[in-house]
Amino acid sequence: MQIDLGGKTALVAGSTQGIGAAIAAGLAAAGARVAVNGRDPGRTGEAVERLRGQVPEGDFAAAPGDLATEEGAGDVLGRLPRVDVLVNNLGVFGARPALEIDDAEWRRYFDVNVLSAVRLIRSCLPGMTDRGWGRVLNIASDSAVVTPAEMIHYGATKTALLAVTRGFAKEAAGTGVTVNSVIAGPTHTGGVEDFVRELVGPDLPWDEAQRVFMKEHRPQSLIQRLIEPEEIAHLVVYLASGFASATTGGALRVDGGYVDSILP
Repeated sequence: MQIDLGGKTALVAGSTQGIGAAIAAGLAAAGARVAVNGRDPGRTGEAVERLRGQVPEGDFAAAPGDLATEEGAGDVLGRLPRVDVLVNNLGVFGARPALEIDDAEWRRYFDVNVLSAVRLIRSCLPGMTDRGWGRVLNIASDSAVVTPAEMIHYGATKTALLAVTRGFAKEAAGTGVTVNSVIAGPTHTGGVEDFVRELVGPDLPWDEAQRVFMKEHRPQSLIQRLIEPEEIAHLVVYLASGFASATTGGALRVDGGYVDSILP
């Protein structure tokens, strides 16, 4: 299967590292011009240089800005003449006892994990529908349907993102624009390494720490390992292509067999 995204412009929210960077690299390798986003201009520029090293033929542009705010989203979108592929990957997560999550923290999680996506879809979807082609991809999580006890605020936002996806897919019905979410399982990123250490302690070698984490905290996983970011990116690139034109309103899984059902 030869995926060609030549002539398309993609915006990947939260793409300076981890899953977002892997998605940016994958889209660029398929021919898209990719806007790389992060809050800090310096770190965003460094990420662009790293990605150019990984994908020498890729066309990358820095698009710094805090997408959790209206002003930041305006700054990012103002750098782009159009967006054909929107990937909402921005997100925060962390472990916290349920009764210790205060209102401010709940609001922060919804601002970053949900409203940033809603804001970008609202801005980009009209242009996509006018052109008769577009892709919106929201990076959700297995936590949307198997809510972890140690981060119910994160799980709730990812559940909301599934509803956002389905609703906007209906808004775009019949236009040639597809809107999908990707349910990612526990993925090997720097942030997740820190999270694993929070739960299992700092003393174990990484391979053993990962095994303990999966056994004790994510026992539903059938592959019993963390997923690599590139494995998430492969599905995103496919969904961004013309090959996925009949797939919309869906919640597609790259979860390592973690979820028995898409129902909670």
